[in-house]
Amino acid sequence: MTPRTRYARSGDLSIAYQVVGDGPVDLVLGPGFISHVEHSWEDPGHAHYLRRLAAFSRLIVFDKRGTGLSDRAAGVSPLAERMDDVRAVMDATGSARAVVFGVSGSGPLMALFAATYPERAVALILYGAYASAVRAPDYPWRPTAEEYAAQIEARARTIHETWGTLDAVPAPGVAGDAALRRWFAASQRLGASPGAAVALMRMNATIDIRHVLPAIRVPTLVLHRTGDPAVRIEEGRYLAAHIPGARLVELPGDVHFPYAGDVDALVDEVEAFVTGTRPAPVPDRALATVLVSEVAGAAARAVALGDRRWADLQERFRALARRDLDRYRGRALDLAGDRVVATFDGPGRALRCAGALRDAAGDLGLATRAGLHTGECEVRGARLGGVAPALAAWVASQAAPGEILASGTVRDLLAGADLRFVDRGTRALADAPGAWRLYAVLSGAEGDVGPAYPPAPPTATLTRREREVLPLVARGLSNRQIAAALSIGERTVESHVASILAKLGAANRAQLAPWAAAGAGGVTAQPRR
Repeated sequence: MTPRTRYARSGDLSIAYQVVGDGPVDLVLGPGFISHVEHSWEDPGHAHYLRRLAAFSRLIVFDKRGTGLSDRAAGVSPLAERMDDVRAVMDATGSARAVVFGVSGSGPLMALFAATYPERAVALILYGAYASAVRAPDYPWRPTAEEYAAQIEARARTIHETWGTLDAVPAPGVAGDAALRRWFAASQRLGASPGAAVALMRMNATIDIRHVLPAIRVPTLVLHRTGDPAVRIEEGRYLAAHIPGARLVELPGDVHFPYAGDVDALVDEVEAFVTGTRPAPVPDRALATVLVSEVAGAAARAVALGDRRWADLQERFRALARRDLDRYRGRALDLAGDRVVATFDGPGRALRCAGALRDAAGDLGLATRAGLHTGECEVRGARLGGVAPALAAWVASQAAPGEILASGTVRDLLAGADLRFVDRGTRALADAPGAWRLYAVLSGAEGDVGPAYPPAPPTATLTRREREVLPLVARGLSNRQIAAALSIGERTVESHVASILAKLGAANRAQLAPWAAAGAGGVTAQPRR
């Protein structure tokens, strides 16, 4: 569940913050370039990163001025003013002293805070941080001030074309993570407008704390990934060399974001620094039941509804999916507008959640197909890899609209439960040896997950005219023949057919026959057994 967002007053501005955990040490986390304290929890990797930090601290997170849920500031705010935001958040949370943790662009801010207010900073942690935004004689890794200004002005002319899109994901190492790319694109849209992002770039162009570093007198940990594509490792080494007594830990990796890549290795170093002890190692493999539930005929439905209505419907489906995952203790791996991938610590809860998702989609006039498989997964921070997630996705692809299919492993684990399974036969997985036996799930007295064959959608999903068109399509009549039979235009028939296909999750006209045979145009909901 997302923590409650509150606001601290900093001069004339309101700064959004959240408090998570109840550890003995306060940890104030300054985010990178932009952030959104509530959207941060939507990405499993980012949520895992925050929960790990909150497991050993009272974690205080906030959106810097100009970003996320905090107020926008007029003009360029120097670091000295932005320090007031940190102090205001600490005051609002009752934090007298805290470890301050600066990530990337917040690194200079937190370093200046630690130097200025040593009575309030217990210690300082910097990750992927830098000392100067532009080149200097002893800092050769950045562009000159003139080059940087030109880069910002060039970016300002084109930023509206890519900001908040998948093309805007800047870091290598995450290109293959579709869910993270979608989340990051949304983070840009929610974190700042294109114009606000340019204003932040101009604000950051003024950063130079090289002269401040020798004045930092609190214990300091500098963390940096050796292949960081955004801030070079030499800049982390510079910070550690110029802060008295600072400890440098170089981590392998080529991802700038702290919540991607090997998150646990990074947080392990933070935990050891803050608490003096390292966490016990956790197994890198675990048994889990993976559920993949996706809206059938999503592309056709999107075309029929149009971008705006489809986006609204997706957001409603996402909200219902979050509710059902919380109810059945599911852990979301991917929560898109028309697809849910989640893990469960037991197949029974996974099946019940699949049924709940199907029912929730039905209330929206959508049909889902779901697949489940239980197997060993590779634990990669907040994400799971290995064969099980891939097999669950394949099982889902074999299901009919409205159907919940399970692998034989799931059925065996639920032997004796009040559930019934129908054998759907063995099916081959492309480019893999052998075959897999699949089972459709029937209702039980407890944990009802629905009939084995797809239930017809609610009557409201098809209009009166669509109910007239459906049986004619199922009989094999052409659009011209249907138009003549119903005394309507051929283009009108074409529109009705496209809508019917989308609503029933059918890929083509031939697949509409079972719905027409169900009676009443295939739209009367079947009672549960």
